[in-house]
Amino acid sequence: MSELLREITPLTQYDCFAVFARNKKIFDFPLHYHEEFELNLVVGGKGVKRIVGDHTEVIDDLELVLVGSNLPHGWFTHKYTWEEGMPEVFEITVQFHRNLFDSSFLKRNQLYFIRMLFENAARGISFPRETIERVLPRLKHLTQKKGFDSVLELLTVLHELSVSRSVLLLSNSTFTDNRVVHSSRRIEKVFAYLRDYYHQDISLEDVSKLAGMTEVSFSRFIKKRTGKTFVESLNEIRLGHASRLLVDTTHTIAEVAYKCGYNNLSYFNRVFKSKNGCTPSEFRGNYVGSRTYI
Repeated sequence: MSELLREITPLTQYDCFAVFARNKKIFDFPLHYHEEFELNLVVGGKGVKRIVGDHTEVIDDLELVLVGSNLPHGWFTHKYTWEEGMPEVFEITVQFHRNLFDSSFLKRNQLYFIRMLFENAARGISFPRETIERVLPRLKHLTQKKGFDSVLELLTVLHELSVSRSVLLLSNSTFTDNRVVHSSRRIEKVFAYLRDYYHQDISLEDVSKLAGMTEVSFSRFIKKRTGKTFVESLNEIRLGHASRLLVDTTHTIAEVAYKCGYNNLSYFNRVFKSKNGCTPSEFRGNYVGSRTYI
């Protein structure tokens, strides 16, 4: 990640957060990362391309995303075109320290949902329209409030987001090195094996034996516990590693595929595009084309 732009935000150690509201016609700030959490609202930016970690998406006219610490992200003009007489895109960005709330404070029962919100932000979170419309007035008020009232307003916004339903986690957990903890020792044992040997040939028979179950029983078990099939789970781990290699190395696409356990390049390209919405080459281009050397 050393070749991505590391943004130095205007936050000081004495600030709780910083908020910016602006109108714009283009999105040209390079792909970047920073230690602070970032909540970004974009109104009227249909056609803008958003990159968060290894996830790429063309956004609609209303979007709100929470990005965790040191997660690469950026918004780019892409298919959006401003024409004379059109309203400009309205954007609100809130940045706050990753340790704004002490860990012991977040362990309290009443803060459970906010704690989970922050943990999920490591992958980037996109919120549904219903949630955005509910918090939009508060975000606008936040740009005008000062002092203690502004802190209370931010807490209220975070609480509203933390209880939102149907959120979308954007980046692959393997890409962000954010390991999901499962409540089953069998599942944990299997996932530890997948993380260690993802580059090798792994079959359903192998992991079923590891879990001490028949293949049919294990297939039902992992789907019930994780919401994904065995193949989907293995592909998620492999694609996370593949995305990192595409960003951090100059290996060819074929080399990346092989190093991540894919012996069939066509299958790798197909699975990668299905998961990320772009081919491995296009994904690499998103990063290489946006790199800034400082």
